[in-house]
Amino acid sequence: MATDDDFRRLGEGRHGDPFAILGLHVDGDGRTRVRALLPLAGSVQALCGDGAVVEMPSRGHGVFEGELTSPQPYRLRACWPGGPAIEFDDPYRFGPLLGEMDAWLLAEGTHLRPFELLGATPRVHEGVDGTGFAVWAPNASRVSVVGDFNHWDGRRHPMRLRRECGVWELFLPGVGAGARYKFELLDAQGQALPLKADPYARAAELRPATASVVAPLPERVPPSAQRQRANARQAPISIYEVHLASWRRKPEQGNRWLNWDELADTLVPYAAGMGFTHLELLPVSEHPFDGSWGYQPIGLYAPTARHGGPDGLRRFVQRAHDAGLGVILDWVPAHFPADAHGLARFDGTHLYEYADPREGFHPDWQTLIYNYGRTEVRNFLVGNALYWIERFGVDGLRVDAVASMLYRDYSRAAGEWVPNVHGGRENLEAIAFLKRANEVIGAECPQAITLAEESTSFPAVSQPTWAGGLGFHYKWNMGWMHDTLQHLRRDPIHRRWHQGEISFGLVYAFSENFVLPLSHDEVVHGKGSLLGKMPGDRWQRLANLRAYYGFMFGHPGKKLLFMGSEFAQEREWNHDASLDWHLLEQPGHAGVQRLVRDLNRLHAELPALHARDGESGGFEWIRHDDGGDCIAAFVRHGGDGTAPVLVVCNFTPTVHRGLRVGVPRPGAWVERLNTDSAHYGGSNVGTPLGRASADAVAADGRAQSVAIDLPPLATVFLAWTA
Repeated sequence: MATDDDFRRLGEGRHGDPFAILGLHVDGDGRTRVRALLPLAGSVQALCGDGAVVEMPSRGHGVFEGELTSPQPYRLRACWPGGPAIEFDDPYRFGPLLGEMDAWLLAEGTHLRPFELLGATPRVHEGVDGTGFAVWAPNASRVSVVGDFNHWDGRRHPMRLRRECGVWELFLPGVGAGARYKFELLDAQGQALPLKADPYARAAELRPATASVVAPLPERVPPSAQRQRANARQAPISIYEVHLASWRRKPEQGNRWLNWDELADTLVPYAAGMGFTHLELLPVSEHPFDGSWGYQPIGLYAPTARHGGPDGLRRFVQRAHDAGLGVILDWVPAHFPADAHGLARFDGTHLYEYADPREGFHPDWQTLIYNYGRTEVRNFLVGNALYWIERFGVDGLRVDAVASMLYRDYSRAAGEWVPNVHGGRENLEAIAFLKRANEVIGAECPQAITLAEESTSFPAVSQPTWAGGLGFHYKWNMGWMHDTLQHLRRDPIHRRWHQGEISFGLVYAFSENFVLPLSHDEVVHGKGSLLGKMPGDRWQRLANLRAYYGFMFGHPGKKLLFMGSEFAQEREWNHDASLDWHLLEQPGHAGVQRLVRDLNRLHAELPALHARDGESGGFEWIRHDDGGDCIAAFVRHGGDGTAPVLVVCNFTPTVHRGLRVGVPRPGAWVERLNTDSAHYGGSNVGTPLGRASADAVAADGRAQSVAIDLPPLATVFLAWTA
């Protein structure tokens, strides 16, 4: 039997088991009663299935109770002062949302797709349209759904606790897609917490507003064998990295961002026309702070409202695929911000984060660290990876800040970190999580790839887990980026003493499946643009950059270039403004853009430049220790009878006429691309007729050699032909 104390606690919003009191009950005296919690209502009636209208007098505290002749279906009719009578279904007459098996799988952390059960899902439940809400908060003493539909009143819709898994659930009839909502939680001591956004929300309000938005679960996107081939190790992969909010803007409309369809109309054909094979988008998960560029996400399952709704992202990905472009999303399981409406102390405890700040707080970013040792947290993250791939059709995930996950002492002084169970510095829980995520993606989505931004010498990052690796498909080569940029910053007169900065990357180039990144991290925080790093006068700076791009596209490894770098953006990247597209009116910048387009096309056309990126047999040094001339020469081999390609780089402004370069076989070597071409803004020095025949003249340890005219500050590609 319900007591006055039950009614009081319901009215105060402090009852942890509302279904024990509200709804239809046959009490111990054998009488059938229906109770409803409707604060401030003036009168309430039950409209019974047998046609009876039963008055429900107030029991105080906003609770109304009426007696029915028998258990039967019913609806409620209520009047509030000054308003009309409203008929509606009682949320507390509906049964549970979660099946018993689903609840146990959530408890075990073995449900691969928790997003199918948790969050807010429009659905038909027991024949009625509405939305099912479910949230994991095992240590809360009461959880309510609040939103526009109940005037954000936490007393109105307290939820049912599924004790076997710590999930609170409630079906709200009549609530549909587009409704704004949050969860109101009381901690174990009954203290109110800040209103929380839904961790599994599929949409959210545009900042500075922070409510979650009800959205349907997207349908699955069928996997594509064509996309799987395009993501393979043997495929040409050249990635255009994009921050959507600053690629282009609409200055004539208040400098607004482009929406998904506008991006599909502009970005997709541009990137495809430039010859890139993939787009990599800086994080598109909802985030409150523009200046984080998405790397401090709150809504891990919600595409940011900056560009429109979730359906827009699905259309964008499809348009990219239609144009032959893959889409990779930056994914951030390494940390999350401590904003009050987010995951921090979600139910009054350290639910998602490590409790000890020596484990759970990032001093560099002032953010929190997921508790990778907790099964429900691992499941939240692994499920999120599947969500983006399966429900939006993306080709893969680039995992941010992996090094910070692997090491417990990352950016911490002695005494500021906790050793693992063996006394070491490795975060064993994070390592297990990364392996698990990669294994699940490999098994469930074999068409997709994962890429690690990992800056240390941690072994076997891109090797299978069964071989002792972390299971990533690719790893960013941060060492190559650092060393080569350091070399290109130097005045050419000093480069002869630092030739190892160019060649050292080949010492370890085949230890991982590498991506060569010239990413957003190199053009922010006072680092200037890539062009700004180059020495010399304007002509030399552009020539240096062109030579560098040629070296990059000749070097083993998949390619990545941040937006704006393809036309030699001059100023440092500003996330609040569009790229400087007007620079393309200048011949030098237009020339660099043409060069990148042609490099992409050459890279895709010649198997020698991509098919054996991760194999030592696909690369052969010709000359790399010629410190006096700063010349690097090497051959790329594609195998299977494909033509090898000779790549010769000159990192000084000196022209070398009739330069002898050793080659691995006789025949003609035809110039396929010269970064010094006048077409790109160069001085147009090159081998006469663009063709050199191998002679029986020894050079560079080879019996055969070719004589070429090597341009200043340039890279030349020559393909063998019989």
